[in-house]
Amino acid sequence: MSTTGLDRRSKRRQQTIDEILDISIALMETEGVAALSLSAVARQLGLQPPSLYQYFPSKLAIYDALFQRGAEQVRDAQRAARAGVPIEQQLELGITAFSRWCMENQVLTQLLFWRTIPGFEPSPEAFAPAVDGLTDLKSYLQQEVDGGRLHQEAVSDDGLALFTSLTAGVLSQQLANEPQATFERGRFMKLMPVVLDMFYQRYEPTRGKTK
Repeated sequence: MSTTGLDRRSKRRQQTIDEILDISIALMETEGVAALSLSAVARQLGLQPPSLYQYFPSKLAIYDALFQRGAEQVRDAQRAARAGVPIEQQLELGITAFSRWCMENQVLTQLLFWRTIPGFEPSPEAFAPAVDGLTDLKSYLQQEVDGGRLHQEAVSDDGLALFTSLTAGVLSQQLANEPQATFERGRFMKLMPVVLDMFYQRYEPTRGKTK
């Protein structure tokens, strides 16, 4: 078979994989994240259920691919929001992009940040973009430290844990209480700047110094 033929086959296979993932998200939106049915996915795709195993060996493999897709998207959304803007704005713009993406992709948000699937753990490959995102966050916090806007402890393990807990907590409250609200009108989303101020106050540059 020619290289062109192989490329065409690979392209068709990837298109089918993407369609399976899109259908899975749509079903999870209506049936619940943990209630995904391979039979339902196959019906939507016009295949017999065993045919899905040509693309994914199990339902957990579909969850794994969806986790990777979501982790890549949320990482890239934050990077795009921070690109080309002053350093002192990058942290806020990144968390705004993160929150907006999560509001607009609630199924993937549940998969990424809540343990909604019994027995599911993302593979190292699927989890790698999430590690990239945490590395990015630490880098941007370090920029704030270097710019004299945060204390060095902000990039400690406790500082990172506090930052992610505060921001994810606001997001969880929003999705639990007003899942249909837009990012702009969400009652809890409006508190995100307050949460960021709290973090900056906690790790003010003079932290621990005698006044």
